[in-house]
Amino acid sequence: MESVALKHLTIKRTIGTTQQEELDVLAMEEPLEIRIAYFEDGARVTKKISVTMRTPGQDANLSLGFLFTEGIIKSKREVAAVNKSADDDQWIEIELHQTTKPEIKNLERNFYTTSSCGVCGKASLESIKVNSPFKNEEGNLKIAIDTIYKLPEQLLKHQQIFAQTGGLHASALFNGTGELLLVQEDVGRHNALDKVIGTMLLEDKLPLHNNLLLLSERISFELVQKAFMAGIKIIAAVGAPSSLAVQMAEENNMTLIGFLKGTKCNVYTGGERIIL
Repeated sequence: MESVALKHLTIKRTIGTTQQEELDVLAMEEPLEIRIAYFEDGARVTKKISVTMRTPGQDANLSLGFLFTEGIIKSKREVAAVNKSADDDQWIEIELHQTTKPEIKNLERNFYTTSSCGVCGKASLESIKVNSPFKNEEGNLKIAIDTIYKLPEQLLKHQQIFAQTGGLHASALFNGTGELLLVQEDVGRHNALDKVIGTMLLEDKLPLHNNLLLLSERISFELVQKAFMAGIKIIAAVGAPSSLAVQMAEENNMTLIGFLKGTKCNVYTGGERIIL
């Protein structure tokens, strides 16, 4: 049975002026509509929140992670049920308890997110920023630079879909000794991180003060913000950060590491958490 995350396709492998047919493996990319159901004045209300282009699999974790990092829900205790489309996996509905009031008043945006942009369509700069429930909490994580240098190799070994397709982003959580705790992959970098955070939300393991987040790509503002929402204090990536990502990390006392490769990296903020 073919994985829901993979698609096999016959292609023409071309080298120079010669071609031959081969079977190739592609990462799946399909739309998922995220809905919430809640009660308002005693009546059940269903609201479409977002359409995201994602790699199928872990859809409940992705949806819960998205709702949490957008500040719409605050904990898994607010969730009564997760309802899915029975036939095509094209939508998922997070049903909230009757006493839960979702924070949707500031979400004045066009909720269409692509695999490359998770904040496209925000109505205002103010609506981009959300407040973490763990903002005033501080962990005590410090990590040795030699441990950090070893993380990308560990991540690569566990990027199972990437190994077959070469076309997915990954987000991974490590503890302070460099032990890999969780990896999630997706065509969307923000989706991969939402899947990680949604998984930890379901396991009641938030905040993630004492975990390091490793990203297999560049560091954008939205990824720093999602990490901030989950209480993550250290972010490392194999790619470059954007200026707004560095600003966000600086403002929220987070450690930001980019261009992590071999025994080299750039530390942009929060160098006091790195043991040399």
